[in-house]
Order: sequence, then structure tokens, then C-alpha cells
Amino acid sequence: MINNKLVVGITQGDGNGIGYEVIIKALSDARILDSFTPVVYGSSKIFGFYRKQLHNIEQLDTYVINSAKDAKFKKINIVNCLPDNIFVEPGQSTPESAKAAMRALECAVADIKAGAIDVLVTAPINKRAMNKEGFGFAGHSEYLQKQFDCPDHTMLMVSDRLKIGVVTGHIPLKDVASTISVERILRKLRLMKASLQRDFGIDQPKIAVLGLNPHCGDGGLLGDEEQQIILPAVQAAQAEGILAFGPYSPDGFFGLSNYGRFDATLAMYHDQGLAPFKALSFQTGVNFTAGLPIVRTSPDHGTAYEMAGRDEADPQSMMSAIYTAIDIWRRRRQYDELQAGKMIEKPSADDRDRRPGRPQIA
Repeated sequence: MINNKLVVGITQGDGNGIGYEVIIKALSDARILDSFTPVVYGSSKIFGFYRKQLHNIEQLDTYVINSAKDAKFKKINIVNCLPDNIFVEPGQSTPESAKAAMRALECAVADIKAGAIDVLVTAPINKRAMNKEGFGFAGHSEYLQKQFDCPDHTMLMVSDRLKIGVVTGHIPLKDVASTISVERILRKLRLMKASLQRDFGIDQPKIAVLGLNPHCGDGGLLGDEEQQIILPAVQAAQAEGILAFGPYSPDGFFGLSNYGRFDATLAMYHDQGLAPFKALSFQTGVNFTAGLPIVRTSPDHGTAYEMAGRDEADPQSMMSAIYTAIDIWRRRRQYDELQAGKMIEKPSADDRDRRPGRPQIA
């Protein structure tokens, strides 16, 4: 770290979307640099292009570097990891912008593996365009799971109002029913419990589990996944000491604000969880990848090509993503230190055998 300030790596995402705009706006208040040191992965040329499109932004103190290890405190550091002849086409999905997004992500991951940055915040990408260029992953989360050799992960949408995880993420809706299983749901509940404890400081988190079918299958009339898969998974989780409850019918669950009774909610598929989340927390929502050894967050919006270069994008979600990443990093450190202290304080079997008054075995 630099001057005991966290180093926050921020990838540009798709340079033809609103990524740079929300990054610049989020970092435009000089006071924000007192809290952490930002390192933007992309191009100083593109950064400068979008900076000129924005109004009411004071002069930014930027510093161009080749590596995060050279970052300066109280400056917006930019790692130039793209070609000098990179071309900007706001609002357009191009092979060049997809390749640039991939390159920026690769550079940031290399630096966080090397310890040059502390947390990773990713601006939005165009998944379809990137996969046309050979990315090979459904999104950031799947890429990072592979990069860090993790057995599992889950998308956890986070705001001050609610936290929603998903059993199945970026897959077609027609494949959801055949993908969910007792073990898969149980794995996600274990992962969510661990993350809520370590990353969010919730000692005994209560997790609501949603059903799959309308009205939770209506007693089997509209589907039996609730009876055959979801309820057994909830019961298995409870047997392990996880405070899981459900399944609940999603329409009534969110319509009646029942989510407020729980610390988090597990949805069966992407839109089942993200549609109500974005309706309730769009401006400040954050996408957090739970289950990784690193801290990675992202705004909860996409590239928004229709807004690119027009000074219309709201930076609130990017700001929330940055501060959520910092908060999670600090909670993890506190949690790990506490757990390490407990291990030290706990006497071993040999220590217990040597307590005064206990007969020693020759």
C-alpha cells in the first residue's frame, strides 16, 4: 500500500460505453483521494477524451504510470496498457473496444496477484463483443473464478437496503430448471453465509431462499422444484447451522418488503434477483463477487452506449462500488485478525495436557 492508503484498481471496461465517464465523475472530488489511491487501467488518451466531454469537472490531478507499483498518493494514476493509436467511438460496440476491455482486465488482475493493488473495481463490459474476440467467459465473475482457481463463486448484489445472491448466473432462462440442484443451492448458501460473516460483519446471517415457479409451484400444480429441490436444500442448510428460510414466492416477497426481515436473499436465477434489486437500488447498487480470495466489485449497470459521451451518466453506482470494495477489504482484515487471535488463544490438546494439576503421561 501507499502511505497506508488502500490502492484501488479500476478497469476501464468498454471504452465506448460510460465507463470512463462514471470513473472520472467518481474521482473528480479531490477530497476523495484522501481515502485511497486510485489506479485506472486503460488509456490516458481515452481518459482525456472523455474528460473534455464533461462539464463542471475541475482540473484533475492525473499521473501516467507503467505499473501500479509506481502509483502516486493523492493522484489519479493511469496505467497505459493500451496501444497509443487506440480509437474512441462513443456509443459503438467495436472489436477494438472489446479487446481493450480484455487487456485492461488482464493488466489489473496481474497487478492484484502481485500485490500492487489491494482491491479491484471493474467498469462495465460488453460480454457478447468480448466473447467474439476470444474472451471465453460469461462475465467478469467467471473469468476471475478461473484466474484465482476458485471452486465456486456467486454474484452478490449489494446496497444499503438489501443483498441478493443468485444460484444460476449468466445462463439462458431455459436452462435454469435443469441446472439447479440441492447441492448447488447448498453450496451457494454456504458461500453466502461465509461472505456475509467475513465481508459484511454479520455474525449469524439470516438468508431467505426464493422459489422457482409462480406461487412456489402452487403445491406442485405449477412445478415441483420447490418440493423436490429447493426445500430439501433449505433443510440441509439448516442442519448445518445455516439460518436459511423458504422457499418464498418472489412476487409477494418483494412486493410486501419481506426482504427487510433477512440479511440476504438467494434467488434461483439472474433476473429473478436483479430485477427487484435494480428497481429498489439502481443508483447505488453494487455487484460483488463473493467467494474470491480478492475483493472485486462493479457498478450494477451496463455499458449504456446510448449515454456515452453525453455527460448523462450517474456516477453513484461507481462510487458505491469503490467504497464497498474498501469496506469489504477492511472487514476481511478485521475478521481474519479476529479469527487468527482465536486460534492463538485456543489451547492445543498438548497444552491442555500440561495444565497445572493435570497428571502427565510419561
